[in-house]
Amino acid sequence: MLGLDVGERRIGVAVSEGSVSVPLAIIEHTNRAADIARIAAIAVGERVEAIVVGLPVLPSGDEGEQARLTRAFGARLAEAVPLPVLFHDERLSSRDVEDAAASAGTHRRRKRHLDDLAAALILQRYIDAQRRPA
Repeated sequence: MLGLDVGERRIGVAVSEGSVSVPLAIIEHTNRAADIARIAAIAVGERVEAIVVGLPVLPSGDEGEQARLTRAFGARLAEAVPLPVLFHDERLSSRDVEDAAASAGTHRRRKRHLDDLAAALILQRYIDAQRRPA
C-alpha cells in the first residue's frame, strides 16, 4: 500500500512493507496533474495494491474545506490509477510526528520537512485499524 499526506506545498509518501509503513518520499507540489502522475509512477514502481490518502478531519469529526479538497484530489488520483484510493482520518498525525521529531531532536537538527513521516503514520494507523477485530 501507498500512504499519502497531501498538503498545499508538499505530498508525503510512504509505503508498506508487510504490516509496517516506512517513509518513502516527499513530492514538492508543482501542479496537481504532475503530482498525480508522480504518485501513479511511484505506485507502479512499488507495485502497491491500494493508496491510502490522509483525510484532514476537523477535531469535531466534521469534514471542512481541506477535507473537501483532499477528497477532490483523491477522486482525480482514482481516475489516473487502476487502484483503490481509500481515505483515512489523519487527525493529529502531523502534530504527532512533529512532537516525536522534537523530542528526538531530529526536526531542529535536520531542518527537514516531515511530510513523509506523517504519510507513514497515516498509513500505519490505517494498517493497524484493518487488523483490529470488528
